[in-house]
Amino acid sequence: MDHAFVILDEAQNATRSQLKMFLTRMGRSAKFIVTGDITQIDLPPKTPSGLPQAMEVLKDVKGIEFIYLDDKDVVRHKLVTDIINAYKKHNNDEPVETQ
Repeated sequence: MDHAFVILDEAQNATRSQLKMFLTRMGRSAKFIVTGDITQIDLPPKTPSGLPQAMEVLKDVKGIEFIYLDDKDVVRHKLVTDIINAYKKHNNDEPVETQ
């Protein structure tokens, strides 16, 4: 995939082999963007997500950047913040400010 701009969304639901296969298809002048939320993995039990592994394996590779967003970056309906807070409360985490 040369001269391509490719986005893999919801990568937390890609298996380890699927994510490796995707990343190794990059052509010389391609740009690959991988998005995902490791707190929202929907794979079957005992099927590990490839995203946390890729983040660990690639963290020191020159030319690869990681950008981390948190609940303050949620720009959605006010209820989304309330939902995040409800889950945080359930998991004994700190609530976020209402937007």
